[in-house]
Amino acid sequence: MADDSPSLTIGLASEVTRARLTARPGLERDLRRLAVGLRSSSQRTPGSVEVEIDDLLTNLGVLNRWPYKDDGQVAWDPQLQALVVDSLQDAETVSERLDSPDAPPAVSEDALPGLLGPAWTGGLTSFQRRDIAKLLSLRHGANFSVPGAGKTRVGLAAFQALRHTEGIERLLIVAPKSAFGAWEYENTECLQPPLVMEVSDGVPSGTADALVVNYERLPNLVSSLGRWLTERPSMIILDEAHRMKLGAEGAYGRACLALGPRARRRLILTGTPAPNGIRDLENLFGFVWPGTGRQSVLRAVDGGDLAAASHALKPLFTRTTKGELDLPPVDTSLRTIALPPLHVEIYEALLGQFSARAAGAEGDFQALGRILVYMLMAATSPALLTVGTTRYEPLAYQVPPLAVPERSSLYELMQDLPAYEMSPKYQEVLAIVRENAAQGRKTLVWSTFIRSLNTLQRILGQFGPALIHGGTPDREDQIRRFRSDPDCMVLLSNPATLGEGISLHHECHDAVYVDRDFAAGRFLQSLDRIHRLGLQHDVTTRITVLASEGTIDEVVAARLAAKLTFMGGILDDPAVQQLADLDEEPAAGGGLDVGDLEALMGHLRAPAS
Repeated sequence: MADDSPSLTIGLASEVTRARLTARPGLERDLRRLAVGLRSSSQRTPGSVEVEIDDLLTNLGVLNRWPYKDDGQVAWDPQLQALVVDSLQDAETVSERLDSPDAPPAVSEDALPGLLGPAWTGGLTSFQRRDIAKLLSLRHGANFSVPGAGKTRVGLAAFQALRHTEGIERLLIVAPKSAFGAWEYENTECLQPPLVMEVSDGVPSGTADALVVNYERLPNLVSSLGRWLTERPSMIILDEAHRMKLGAEGAYGRACLALGPRARRRLILTGTPAPNGIRDLENLFGFVWPGTGRQSVLRAVDGGDLAAASHALKPLFTRTTKGELDLPPVDTSLRTIALPPLHVEIYEALLGQFSARAAGAEGDFQALGRILVYMLMAATSPALLTVGTTRYEPLAYQVPPLAVPERSSLYELMQDLPAYEMSPKYQEVLAIVRENAAQGRKTLVWSTFIRSLNTLQRILGQFGPALIHGGTPDREDQIRRFRSDPDCMVLLSNPATLGEGISLHHECHDAVYVDRDFAAGRFLQSLDRIHRLGLQHDVTTRITVLASEGTIDEVVAARLAAKLTFMGGILDDPAVQQLADLDEEPAAGGGLDVGDLEALMGHLRAPAS
């Protein structure tokens, strides 16, 4: 009796970023031959293999090698089959766009009022209308506009147009907590009646039009949110999408990649799409266009010419630049701080200790990441080393107090610290804040480490400092005090906490960086807290970066410059490239990638060379 079961079944694996191909008993050898053409394939049982969905979509032609494909016995999971059809349509659309980069968008700006419908009441700038029209011309899209350009409103408008014209009913917004308020505000400002918008608590509401969830909670909610997305025609928007830049290698990326195929429309929003280079861009485009986006990026950048790559990729994303926002220029400067003799001795002793510790550990990102944190601390104040970090620091920065053998010369040096505890960087911050306060100017002070912020809170006590970090319970009260209290002349925070989703450009025009790490995206995001749409033309915005001479600070500055040059090139944005070349000025008073590790190892080996 003939076996009528499918010769090959293709469905979703338990790991939702992978597909499973299962052969009928007796056809195992044919399956193994087929799997050779799929680079990510791994055999789970004699009759089944699993493969990355992106790999399957990129190499659908391999399935033509299945010898029984014409007998009608290849069975597809309906959801995966829909994704394949969607991917093929995307491939055609993307190809047309890349082949005709100067072709006008299929949707014109003049058509937007009709597409948005009478429920849309929000005003739109000319560049927002342009961006919306371009996004609606693609099935899925990417908005790489600078912070402050109104990406939230553009994303909401894109959903409303699809809701009004194509029957999309639900919207899932993945965003950092700091951006929740912006989505809630734009919802009530732009739609009448507004969407029924809820912050997801783990059990999605069947009555909500829109759910907002933060990246930290997302990995634990994939199953419930996946069901919510598939119950009705839906759209997913990743706000500050650079948070999933690690793709399937990171928890946030895996969750996003799992949820993306369950939505009919996908949109990403970020002003910093490639903070560490081309791999970030591959992962973002891989989410938007599975099977197509990653290959498009690789082809565009293959020659290494960023200007050519920018021109080639421009049809696939929209970007409003700082120049289009018509903002006054920002003055950026790098102040090199000379360290006192004892501080230099301690730093050099640490350099020797960590050089020995790092030898042979070049591939251990975690160990080298901890060394980086200690080096950043030492460049600011060796006093930070004796107490370590707090539990409110982001995980990447949490390190214990540095253990120093009692008989070592470093231990003896550290004993003399109390007399030299006032870091020259802290003295510089005090001088800058005092000068700004005398002119009636408030100052935003950034530092990676919470103990550094706590120290500065005491040093700057006369200026009524507000303080915000991951453990601050009254965050909104602190922000309100900084904005409205004339006696509060300084706000202390770290970019990991306050670097996204808040606008301070009406109250503050001066920012000081006590230290920076290798995270170019976080640096750019934090810069835009005080330099964004709505700034008056007569306002001077000043950014000051402090760097201790001869320390890891100089290595970080060089790596950030390289990353910003790359990002500015790929986005064809001179404003970003200019930030890579900070004007040097005399003193007046973690996101590691392979290149970062190489730079760090070079710094650690310097004493021996």
